[in-house]
Amino acid sequence: MRYEFRVTGRLPAAAVEEFPELDNTRAPEQTVLFGQVTDEAHLYGLLIRFQDLGLRVLEMRQLPEP
Repeated sequence: MRYEFRVTGRLPAAAVEEFPELDNTRAPEQTVLFGQVTDEAHLYGLLIRFQDLGLRVLEMRQLPEP
């Protein structure tokens, strides 16, 4: 499964490094992280990491497989 996460603000490099399994790009006033999520436990683990870092996830969606 591939997912995209849109997070409020432009994340500093240190915060992006907390998600080594995800690629990232910047959008106006957002950071977009995306990549392969292996299973439901991995997905929930990512969401917990976002929360632990105090990041606000604006949108999360499953992407079509390439």
